[in-house]
Amino acid sequence: MLPADVPLRHLGPSVLLLLQLLLPSASAFFPNIWSLLAAPGSITHQDLTEEAALNVTLHLFLEQPPPGRPPLRLEDFLGRTLLADDLFAAYFGPGSPSRRFRAALGEVSRANAAQDFLPTSKNDPDLHFDAERLGQGRTRLVEALRETVAAAKALDYTLARQRLGAALHALQDFYSHSNWVELGRQQPHPHLLWPRQELRSLAQAGDPTCSDCEELSCPGNLLGFTLLTSGYFGTRPSKPPGKCSHGGHFDQSSSQPPRGGINKDSTSPGFSPHHMLHLQAAKLALLASIQAFNLLRSRLGDRGFSRLLDITPASSLSFVLDTTGSMGEEINAAKIQARHIVEQRRGTPMEPTQYVLVPFHDPGFGPVFTTSDPDSFWQQLNEMHALGGGDEPEMCLSALELALLHTPPLSDIFVFTDASPKDAFLTNRVESLTQERRCRVTFLVTEDPSRAQGRARREVLSPLRFEPYEAVALASGGEVIFTEDQYIQDVAAIVGDSIADLVTLPLEPRVVVAERPLVFRVDGLLQKVTVRIHGEVSSFWIRNPAGVSQGQEEGEGPLGHTHRFGRFWMVRVNDPPQSGTWEIQVTAKGTPRVRVQAQTSLDFLFHFGIPMEDGPHPGLYPLTQPVAGLQTQLLVEVTGLGSRGGPGGPLPHFSHVVLRGVPQGAELGQVPLEPRGPPERGLLAASLPPTLLSTSGPFSLELVGQDGVGRGLHRVAPQPCAVVPVLLELSGPRGFLAPGTTAPLSLRIASFSGPQDLHLRTSAKPSFALTSNLSRVHLEQNESAWGRLWLEVPDTAASDSVVMVTVTAKNGEASTMPPTHAFLRLLVQAPAPQDQLPAPAYSTDPVLNTSRPAFHFFTSVTQGGAGGGLVGNPWWTTFGVMLLLLGLGPW
Repeated sequence: MLPADVPLRHLGPSVLLLLQLLLPSASAFFPNIWSLLAAPGSITHQDLTEEAALNVTLHLFLEQPPPGRPPLRLEDFLGRTLLADDLFAAYFGPGSPSRRFRAALGEVSRANAAQDFLPTSKNDPDLHFDAERLGQGRTRLVEALRETVAAAKALDYTLARQRLGAALHALQDFYSHSNWVELGRQQPHPHLLWPRQELRSLAQAGDPTCSDCEELSCPGNLLGFTLLTSGYFGTRPSKPPGKCSHGGHFDQSSSQPPRGGINKDSTSPGFSPHHMLHLQAAKLALLASIQAFNLLRSRLGDRGFSRLLDITPASSLSFVLDTTGSMGEEINAAKIQARHIVEQRRGTPMEPTQYVLVPFHDPGFGPVFTTSDPDSFWQQLNEMHALGGGDEPEMCLSALELALLHTPPLSDIFVFTDASPKDAFLTNRVESLTQERRCRVTFLVTEDPSRAQGRARREVLSPLRFEPYEAVALASGGEVIFTEDQYIQDVAAIVGDSIADLVTLPLEPRVVVAERPLVFRVDGLLQKVTVRIHGEVSSFWIRNPAGVSQGQEEGEGPLGHTHRFGRFWMVRVNDPPQSGTWEIQVTAKGTPRVRVQAQTSLDFLFHFGIPMEDGPHPGLYPLTQPVAGLQTQLLVEVTGLGSRGGPGGPLPHFSHVVLRGVPQGAELGQVPLEPRGPPERGLLAASLPPTLLSTSGPFSLELVGQDGVGRGLHRVAPQPCAVVPVLLELSGPRGFLAPGTTAPLSLRIASFSGPQDLHLRTSAKPSFALTSNLSRVHLEQNESAWGRLWLEVPDTAASDSVVMVTVTAKNGEASTMPPTHAFLRLLVQAPAPQDQLPAPAYSTDPVLNTSRPAFHFFTSVTQGGAGGGLVGNPWWTTFGVMLLLLGLGPW
C-alpha cells in the first residue's frame, strides 16, 4: 500500500547515493541499446533502469557490510562508472559471479523496453503518460508497483520483474512525454509515486497547449502557461484542436495543426522535437527511477529486495524426487547431498537463495515445496521416504514441469529416478520451458536402459524409453547419468559441484570417435577443471599441453585425482590448470559420454531480438528464440570482465561467434561480434545469417576471442537454441486472478516464412479449465491471426498461487519444424474481505492495503542483463557526484 505522502523537503536524509550527473548536450529514452543505431549518443530506458538499480545496489552494499570482509567505502566508487562485476567483486570477493544479478536486471530492462513493442501496450496512452492522461497514467504506474510488491511477496520474482519493468517505463516516459522539464522543474514530481496526493495544475480539455511548428526542432512551441500537459500520439485518441503532439516522423497526429511535438525521447530531431531538453529529462527520469527502487526496498526489506534483483552470486537448489518403493538409496543420496550443501554454504555468499522440492510417483506428482530457509528444506526432505509403487513408468516430466515453474532462472535442477517417464508427451513442452527459464536439468538414473531386470513393469518397455530424458537434458544443457544403487551417493556429489558457477568447455569433436582424441582448451581464467566420463569404458587417458598424461587408474596422478564409481569416472584436475590445448582419448564399448566443466566468472548471457527501426521507438524487440523469416540479432552480454586481474588490466574480448549443429557439432557458420558501447560493459551484437534461420535443428553458440594478453578464449552457451516457425504472443488480463472468476487471455500468431497450417493446443498448470476459440489456423507469409482464451479460476484456487498457461503451435504431422510454445504466468489473489477493503488509491495504512493485482507476461520478452552504468556518454563517466535523496517513500 502507499501511505500518506510526505513532501520530500519534510523528510530527513536517509539515502546517500553515488550518481554521475554531468550531462552532455544530448542524450535518449528509446527502448534499449539497439536504439542507439537510430539516435547515437542517446540514453535509453535500458540505460536508465540499469543505472538506477546499480546505484541502489551500491547503497545497499554500503549499508550492509559483507560478513567477514571489510566494508565498502563510498570514496572508492567516486568518479567511476558503476559496473555490476566491480560491485560484486568488492562486496562478495574477487571473481564472485554477477551473472544472475545481471540477468535479473536484464529481465526488468527488457520488460521495460517491451512496453514500446507489444501490441497490448505500445499504443495505450495510459502506459506512456500520453494524451494528457496523466491521472490515469499515475494510477497504472502505482498499480504496476503494487503488483511488483505482491508478486515478490508471493515469491514469483519473474512476475515481479515483469511488472517492475512496466512501472519504470511509465515513470521514465513521464519526464520525456510531459512538459514537466519545460516548466523548469529540477526535481522529480513529488506526487507521482504518492497516490494520496492529487496531481494538480493539469491542463484541461479546453486549454490550448501548443502552437504550430513546421520544423523538426520545436523549442518554442509550448504556449506560455504553467499547467502540466503531455502530447498526443497517433489517432487513438485523436488530438483535439490546440493540443500538443508527441511528435516525430511516425506520429500521425503531428501533421495536424498544431504541428510538431514535445517529446524528449532521443537526440534526433527527426524523432524528438524537444531533443534539446533530453538531458534534463534523462536526469529527472534517473532520479525518479532510483526513488522507485528505494520504495521497493523499503516495502520488501533488504532480503526481499535482494531476491527481486538476485543480488547474490549463489543459485538455488532444486530436487525432483521419485518416491516409489525402489528409490530408498536415491532418496538417501539426495538427503546427504542436500545436507552437505546446507552445512557447507550456510552463512556464506554461496548459500542457495531458494530451495525447491517436487516428489513424484504414479499416478501423482507434487506438491511443490519452496522455501528460502535451509532448515525447513532439510526437514521437508528428511520426511520423504520411498513408499509404495515400484512399477514403471512414472510421472517424472510432470513433476519436472512443476519444478521449472517454481525454480528461479539460471538454476540447476536435479532429477533422481530409476524409472522412465509415463508422460513422455510433455517432452517438447518441457524442453521449451527449460530454455525459456534457462535452467539446466541433470537426470541421475539408477537404471541401465539395457538391463532386463529391475522394477516390476506393467508392460514390456522399450529400450528407448529414456529418450525423453536425453532430449530434455540436451535442450537444457544438462546430462543423463546412468549409475547403480551402490554408487548413487558418490555420483550425486556432482550436485554440490554443479550449483557453483560452472561453464561447460566445448569438445572437438563433440562426441567420442574411435581412435580420435577429444580436444578442449583451457584458459588462464578457468579453475577447478573437472572431467566426467561415463559408459562402458575400458581405458582412457588425459594429456595436458606440456604432454603430461594420466590414465584411468584411481587416486592421485600427475594431473589430478581420479575417482571411479562403477561406470562413472571423475577426474578433478589440479589447480591451476595449465593453459592451452588438452586431449582426452577414450576406449569404450558403445558411445561413452564425456563432459568437461570448470569454474570461472567470465561467461556470457544472450538473447535474440528483432530490430524495430521503422517506428516511433526504434529498438530491439526481444525473443527467447529466433523466428523463421525474421531478420534476427543476437545480443551478447559478457559477464566477469573484472576477472582480468584488477582495475586497469587489459580486458578479454570476443571477436566472433561460431554456430554449431547439436549434438554432432558440425560448424554452421561464423558471425562477427560488434561492440555496443564501451568495452567494459561487455555488450556485443551479431546479425544472424538467413541460411541459419532456415535450419530446423538445434544449434549452439560458441564465443571465440582472446584474453588480455592475446591467449585464446572459448565460451559456449549452456543451452542450445532452435529456430521456431512462428511468433506467439500470449497476454493476460489487467488486474489479479480472483478465485471463482473467468479471465480472458489474448493470443497472436504470426508467420514470416511462408504458409503455415498450425494445430493449437492449450493447457494450464494447475489444471484449471481453459477454452479457446482457435484450434487450427492457416497463415500465409507475413500474416497474423488473433485468438481468445478463457481461463476459469475455481473457488478453491489458493491465494498467492502461480498459474502457468501454455499454448503450443505445431505444423502438420509431416513437418520437421519443432513446435512453438508460449508460456504465460499469472498470480491468483483472493480479494480482501469487504469490511477490510482499502480505498483503491488513497488509503494511508500500508498494512491494510492487501489488494494484489495479477500480471500478464509475454514470452517473447526474455531475460538478459545489465553490465554497468551509462558509460559511453560523457555525463555518466567524467565525475562522480554525490546526491542526497530525502526519504524512502510512501509504501
